[in-house]
Amino acid sequence: MKHRIVVLGAGYAGAFAAGNLARRLSPADTEITVVNAAPVFVERMRLHQLAIGQDLASRTLADVFAGTGVRLRLARVTGIDPGRRTVTVTDEDGGGHGSGYGDGEGRGDGELAYDTLLYALGSSVADHGVPGVAEYAYDVTGRSSALRLRERLAGLGPGGTVLVVGEGLTGIETAAEFAESRPDLSVALAARGELGAWLSPKARRHLRRTFDRLGVTVHEHTGIEAVEPARAVAAGGRSLPADVTVWSAGFAVHPLAAAAGLEVADTGQIVVDRTMRSVSHPEVYAAGDAAYAIGENGRPLPMSCASAGFTNMQATAAIIARLTGGEVPMTGLRYYGNHISLGRRDAIFQMVDESVVSKPWYVGGRTAALLKSGVLKGSGWSVDHPTFGMPTRRRRLAAAPRRAGVRAAA
Repeated sequence: MKHRIVVLGAGYAGAFAAGNLARRLSPADTEITVVNAAPVFVERMRLHQLAIGQDLASRTLADVFAGTGVRLRLARVTGIDPGRRTVTVTDEDGGGHGSGYGDGEGRGDGELAYDTLLYALGSSVADHGVPGVAEYAYDVTGRSSALRLRERLAGLGPGGTVLVVGEGLTGIETAAEFAESRPDLSVALAARGELGAWLSPKARRHLRRTFDRLGVTVHEHTGIEAVEPARAVAAGGRSLPADVTVWSAGFAVHPLAAAAGLEVADTGQIVVDRTMRSVSHPEVYAAGDAAYAIGENGRPLPMSCASAGFTNMQATAAIIARLTGGEVPMTGLRYYGNHISLGRRDAIFQMVDESVVSKPWYVGGRTAALLKSGVLKGSGWSVDHPTFGMPTRRRRLAAAPRRAGVRAAA
């Protein structure tokens, strides 16, 4: 009987993890299933480009996992029962796998049983209870929402106003990309604090010069308290014109893990140990934005693509070691810095120290943009080749696999 590994989510963390597991575990006694709602791999770091009208090559997950032995289930996860070790899913296409790989799971909604679960469902935009965000604002946290924004922006004529809310990485990249691609629009950014406050002084000046060059208006110390169809309302009733409001003022994880009874932090993220294993349910691992993981500096890792890489590598290494009887290796969990795109020809690469404080130096301009382009291409290539370098002899399990309802080996 095969040991069933179910990976929830096929973003950066989930897709990489599934490929690593398939590359290093023998299919003779393991079965790997990936559950994802969308049929394509979503390059979240580039969704602001998609929204402004740039054509991005989409990779279907069926093609990504073809020939790897990874089974794909196109479905939305609606529940987890850790006691029974099952995941409840609603098929997105009503056709079971949607891809035809592996043994059939049947059609329609149902359950997937697991022996080991890797939770990598990521995060989505958080409205923080601000009125009108759900009804009138757009975001770039998912492919469908980015395409919805793309359609709206395509219909926005010269002189149209776009307000990006949020001074984090997503907000800065979105405002810069929109202003560079559509100079006919009036683009503004609303920041609760100072723009780029976490950057070094030199990098902060670079960011301001770039925004001035692109014509992005910055409203600092401006918290948005309501979003309406053609404007946003700031504290004190100040009105900011906005034919389109793009909300990027924070991210939140789905309450699914908390509802399942897994131990979660105040953020809703799954609390994990150093190996990305749930502290409350040892057969469950978490990676990416959904994991509340403590880095080498003693602080929680930020939600980011870099953190997704660190946590997925640690989670897969731990799963493989425990299943095959090896010693669990400790991979690095140090956050090195921020890489911020400022359109297609400019960027900022800001290194940070162990306390996540920006170092005095940074790389900017065309060089930083080329570095960021390399990171994006490398991530895309890795997803396209999930089992690259597959060993000629993959590792077998150390003992007979355990079925649901039986405690897995520690």
